[in-house]
Amino acid sequence: MTPGGYNPVTMGDTRLTRREFLQQAVATTALAALAPRALAIPHHRRASSMAEIQVVEYVAKPLPEKVFETEKFGISRKTHEEHYKLYQGYVNKTNEIRRALAQLTSEEFSKGNQTYSLIRSLKVDYTFALGGIKNHELYFENIGGGGSEPSAELRAALERAFGSFERWMEDFKATGMGGRGWVWLAYDHDEGILFNYIGDAQNTFPVWHNTVILAMDVYEHAYYLDFQTARARYIDAFMQAIDWNVVNARYEAALRIGKRG
Repeated sequence: MTPGGYNPVTMGDTRLTRREFLQQAVATTALAALAPRALAIPHHRRASSMAEIQVVEYVAKPLPEKVFETEKFGISRKTHEEHYKLYQGYVNKTNEIRRALAQLTSEEFSKGNQTYSLIRSLKVDYTFALGGIKNHELYFENIGGGGSEPSAELRAALERAFGSFERWMEDFKATGMGGRGWVWLAYDHDEGILFNYIGDAQNTFPVWHNTVILAMDVYEHAYYLDFQTARARYIDAFMQAIDWNVVNARYEAALRIGKRG
């Protein structure tokens, strides 16, 4: 205790009176009110904050009205309405993951690890969620056009790749029976040929440098309400419901990409 009645407070080598200490505390509190981020958030977090990253959110596309034309082939409106909810779920999760990625800090980046890490989990799940969006948009767009036909150019390309159009259909159906999630007809830009391939999930077995021109969902949610476990019957219905006008346009676009390349 000093002779004046004050209890000095020591800060480093500086001795402050009680009055000086209280004045400094008030000033620090005012600074905190004016600039809370500068005081409360570590520098490495500010460097990777949401305020500095614009998160682009994906907007779900409406379900095309034409998909309901598949009812005449046995794929019901109810199936499409419930199926669309799953698509919306992929949109929501894609946006959620994008926001989470935008908030990662330098410290979290430094912990990246192939066995387990937050960055690995988010990046892998992002491919699943975004794949779910893209696959379903292809699917909903290329059905509901019963009565249309493949163009002469596309039919000729299928015949070159498979021997005949009928042989392509057999291959596509069998691929559908062998897949666990998806079947795609795609154009290979390197070889200039069409081929069918399998995807067991939204993000499995990608083939680089190709363009998908026809997508078929063979998860049970795509057909169980209408066909229960009879997947073959669903595939037959799907084949009748293909909107070949859309597939033809995709094929023509794929050819243009190849010419530009």
